Amino acid sequence: MYEPLAPSRSEYLQIRGLRHHFRCWGERDAPLLLALHGWMDSSASFQFIADRLAGRYRIVAPDWRGFGKTAWSGGDSYEVGEYLGDLDAFCRHFSPSSPLLLLGHSMGGNMSMLYAGVRPERVAAVVNLEGLGLPAVAAQAVPARLRQWLDQIAAGARLGDYDDAAAYAQRMLRDNPRLDPDRALFLASENGHEAGGRWRLRADPAHKIVNRVAYRIEEVLACWRAIAAPVLWVEAAESAQRARMHALPDYAGRLACVASMQRAEVADAGHMLHQERPAEVADLVSGFLERFAPVPAAGPTMGAWTPP
Repeated sequence: MYEPLAPSRSEYLQIRGLRHHFRCWGERDAPLLLALHGWMDSSASFQFIADRLAGRYRIVAPDWRGFGKTAWSGGDSYEVGEYLGDLDAFCRHFSPSSPLLLLGHSMGGNMSMLYAGVRPERVAAVVNLEGLGLPAVAAQAVPARLRQWLDQIAAGARLGDYDDAAAYAQRMLRDNPRLDPDRALFLASENGHEAGGRWRLRADPAHKIVNRVAYRIEEVLACWRAIAAPVLWVEAAESAQRARMHALPDYAGRLACVASMQRAEVADAGHMLHQERPAEVADLVSGFLERFAPVPAAGPTMGAWTPP
């Protein structure tokens, strides 16, 4: 199994009524980088780039509510607004008086973009890994979507389980054949646990319930237009999600809403690019962020950054 070059430390905080787990790398007085994982993933997802960045940054990666070692919400479904509220609380706790750096993958990238528009004064820079947004949901599709949501919460949701961590790793490799097998086993071990003689994911099955709130592109783009921080927008050349989004007629116009954006592409990588090509992704992240200078800080604000 993969042996981390920079092992993480675990910290727990009570955030908005739930016990949240944070995986941390690097020195506490280094510049702070808040790393946000994607859907059906966990903070362990950043281990491979943390191995390359922990010498320069203090990386703090939460497990979103209902994922990893963070408590489940106890509700029958999850919504975007809950993640946004949690993210605001994370930022206020770790950097209460200074803007900070955000790194997000997939859902985490989408949340980073939303937050940077809603609280532009709190964000110094955003690195968005494959947080490409979603196709717009037309108003006429909402009744059927709400019926689907009602049907799903009535039926409940469940996640598959596996014989052991190795079997889960093999499933990950089928879905993501570019992933190194040792890394797959590491992630399977971190993202699952033994229960009842089976290997079960550290995730609330309620995440499988469709979001009852439709993706309203006009509202999303209004947030993106309010982003003041520079954005590094990173896509993976072989990503199926990227191909679907590029097929949308308004995709280029969406990106044009962001005032300061630098785009990059990682070759021979799928959607999980930070797991497949961690060296290349870490180089992109550090190359983009090196333009920023950390400001001296003490106490809870240490590691905060000032935008250029």
